[in-house]
Amino acid sequence: MNAVNFGYMISVARGIDLDRNDLTSARELGDEMPEFRACIACGGCTATCTAGNLTSFNFRMVQTLVRRGEYAGAYREMNKCMLCGKCRLVCPRGINTRGVVMLIKRKLGDY
Repeated sequence: MNAVNFGYMISVARGIDLDRNDLTSARELGDEMPEFRACIACGGCTATCTAGNLTSFNFRMVQTLVRRGEYAGAYREMNKCMLCGKCRLVCPRGINTRGVVMLIKRKLGDY
């Protein structure tokens, strides 16, 4: 049977093995700033982000990666943040996103 070309490819599913990932830093971040765990990943922060409009910065993606224990590149991405505070104004959970950015930068500076 011939395959029909629809103009896209289906990629291999990306599996996340949280048992293999080192979640120590993510737990420390959550202990130091409990707001870090309160994120519901609504995307409001990303939608209003000034740095996200000018670069490829995506706060929600970086925070999700950190919560999964995938720290590589998170520190570098957080350096794109302009600390303007727009994300904090629209957050429905009232998360101090600027504080989260600074905490991630401080804790993950070694990665």
